[in-house]
Amino acid sequence: MTLYKTFLLSGIAFSFAACGPEKVAENRGQANAHIEKSWCISGGPIYTALDLQPTVEAVAVTSGEITYAGPETDQWCQSETSQRINLNGAALYPGLTDGHAHLIGIGLREMTLNLEGTDSIADLKSQLAEEVEKAEDGQTVYGRGWIETHWPEKRFPTRQDLDEVAPDNPVILTRADGHASVVNSLALEKSGIDKATEAPFGGAINLSSDGEPTGMLIDKAQDLVSDLMPSLTPERRREAYIQGAELYASRGWANLHSMSVEPNDIALMQELANSEDIKIRVYNSIDLQNNRAIPTMETDTAENDLITTRAIKLYADGALGSRGAALLAPYSDDPDNDGLMTLKEVQVEAFLETALRNGIQVNTHAIGDRANRYVLQWYKDAFETVPKSSWKVEDPRWRVEHAQIVDVEDIPLFAEYGIIPSMQPSHAIGDLHFAVDRLGKKRLEGGYAWRSLIDSGSIIVGGSDAPVEVGDPRIEFYAATQRKDMEGYSDENWYPEEKVSRQEALKMFTIWPAYASFEEDKLGTIEVGKRADFSAFKTDLMTAPGPEILTSEPLFTMVNGKMAFDGREE
Repeated sequence: MTLYKTFLLSGIAFSFAACGPEKVAENRGQANAHIEKSWCISGGPIYTALDLQPTVEAVAVTSGEITYAGPETDQWCQSETSQRINLNGAALYPGLTDGHAHLIGIGLREMTLNLEGTDSIADLKSQLAEEVEKAEDGQTVYGRGWIETHWPEKRFPTRQDLDEVAPDNPVILTRADGHASVVNSLALEKSGIDKATEAPFGGAINLSSDGEPTGMLIDKAQDLVSDLMPSLTPERRREAYIQGAELYASRGWANLHSMSVEPNDIALMQELANSEDIKIRVYNSIDLQNNRAIPTMETDTAENDLITTRAIKLYADGALGSRGAALLAPYSDDPDNDGLMTLKEVQVEAFLETALRNGIQVNTHAIGDRANRYVLQWYKDAFETVPKSSWKVEDPRWRVEHAQIVDVEDIPLFAEYGIIPSMQPSHAIGDLHFAVDRLGKKRLEGGYAWRSLIDSGSIIVGGSDAPVEVGDPRIEFYAATQRKDMEGYSDENWYPEEKVSRQEALKMFTIWPAYASFEEDKLGTIEVGKRADFSAFKTDLMTAPGPEILTSEPLFTMVNGKMAFDGREE
């Protein structure tokens, strides 16, 4: 039986898998149903993510563990029962990790109205009209994925836009970043929202010039319409996890750091991993954004090698696109607005200290420069308040999720305080076309500052934030190394010198997230003794011209020596 430790964080009952780094290492060494046959792999470039030995010619795997990594000699593949894989020129990497994504959201995106790629308000209305045709009378219509920054209308959608095609069904359409939603008049009415409604702390109800709600609800104001959201049944939740994991394996991801996970979903994920419906690794951060009590998580399911839970997720502010990111100075294109803090110091002080004493990793969302400054200070205060002799874990490896806009004076503090920035390269190339309007060029000097953070001594966890972004390792690798949009465009406002080398990008998606999840002894590089997690692509991401990175096809994804996705021809 898996044992869980229960304690209190600022009066919140919290139950967690009782495991420090030594327990994680022990669990990672256990054999389980996902370990399979032996393999001998050669015939293409094999990248180790090790600086001293960046490539090898051949790799051998036995019982899910790398037993050989070196030159292709006559004796390198010694097992007569091993299956041979000839890469035929394809490239092999350590299993790629998406260091920040939302697994259930990735699956749900495949199962709901997906508004990715919507190119105008007219297009949004057209897609909504089609969905309304399929809905029952009075049924809420929900969709997600729109981004207005490139639309010809140059504005957010409004309730009036939605009313034109959906007057009789409540409508909730969430922006891609998840930090804002537009709803129609019926949804406002059913939720009791009018011009007199006070927004909750950390949220905003956008109003028109006549003082009436526009339909745009920012950050925690979205909670006001939560009762109208379609119910997420156990069957639908299960299917979302399965579809999300399958999609990720097919894209070349072997591992995912899943953020904002519902506590009650942990047992379900363990079950799905045991039944091989989830074949990739998942490292969970529990959702505490509403200060909710975490229930006791007791299970008689054996600890699964693929599922690890030892972190919590907090939210300090909103998002840049919806002007909810908390800034030190007002938005350049909205002088009366400096964003939204969604946490207060008084809420987190005792919480962080207790987490530190109990070995719980803390991963906090911070996008704006004000939010990043506050989170850095809160972490530092906790480190200084709690004597090191009382720390459960000597190196807590707390993270700031996103760290998008950081004052240049604060950049060195990440390494100085031992705090890990967890960043998503695709955010930079997605934001390129509007961030200068939001912030001006000067503040972008500390925007998406990968090079500056690395040069100051930090490591960076690379991720995608899917379903906010697509969730494709090729896009993330391209964005990190090219710092251009998908059509190859950039300019001086985007500080092109902040891009990273390909070796650094590889580490952002392999060994650095392994370290940030206390798994560097087992994952993240190709070397003897580590788990056989590999991602193979037909085009070499380390040498291909920039645009060709985006078109390289995944060949296979292996986790623990077993194929999670196999795109090889028979």
